[in-house]
Amino acid sequence: MTRDGVSLAFAETPGDGPPVLLVHGWCCDQSYLAPQADHFAALGRRVVAVDLRGHGASDKPVQPYPMEAFSDDLAWLCGELGLERSLVVGHSMGGIVGFDLSARRPDLVEALVMIDAAVALPAAARVAIPAFLEKLRGPDGAAALRAYVGAALFIPTDDPDRRDRILDAMAAAPRHVMVAAFEGLRDYDPATATARLRTPALYVAADEPTPRTDLARLRELAPDMLYGQTVGSGHFCQLEVPDQVDAMIERFLRVAVPR
Repeated sequence: MTRDGVSLAFAETPGDGPPVLLVHGWCCDQSYLAPQADHFAALGRRVVAVDLRGHGASDKPVQPYPMEAFSDDLAWLCGELGLERSLVVGHSMGGIVGFDLSARRPDLVEALVMIDAAVALPAAARVAIPAFLEKLRGPDGAAALRAYVGAALFIPTDDPDRRDRILDAMAAAPRHVMVAAFEGLRDYDPATATARLRTPALYVAADEPTPRTDLARLRELAPDMLYGQTVGSGHFCQLEVPDQVDAMIERFLRVAVPR
């Protein structure tokens, strides 16, 4: 579908059950949540997996890419597709976008799952961002992305072939999108979106030595948030250990969104 001249790609699996909206991360696309799409489709739920603007098969205009622009696109798509009270599952940057959508448009979101998402950036991560962005903007931006993602987002138990495929795909993203979307990550302040998240929420952390988000700050914004952590998987845990992730989501839904 086209919004304000920008084509937004998505894949939809029909179903009679409550809708699920899947949102990928930085320099990724809808395929990064394929196991979750299959899981919920098998349960008879309507599943919509998006390619955010600048990513996948969506248009990639040269423009700023704040998190609010992504969530505005999702809100528009929900209206066009008739998605009401969706379960929103977002990985990495997609979890930030899902948080923003839940905070600003709670009428569209029944429950939110954030998978290893830096919703509230830790202080140490924020300090390192300027130098990384400078490298991304330089002539070896793709190499800088590979170095960062390879070092920060994987652990030794992750599948090496999957790791290589992910690094190749992310490094092939358009440079202007790499930079502008990461600037959007840097600039996002969850406190400006909400004083308190009222949507039932689950945070799923990967099995990493350094937390991806400032959990204490996030809990201030979402005090009723549930928390889980995968075993033996890095940042792309929804691909590495989908059974663990899907089981946590199902338990969360039974506990927090009883039907």
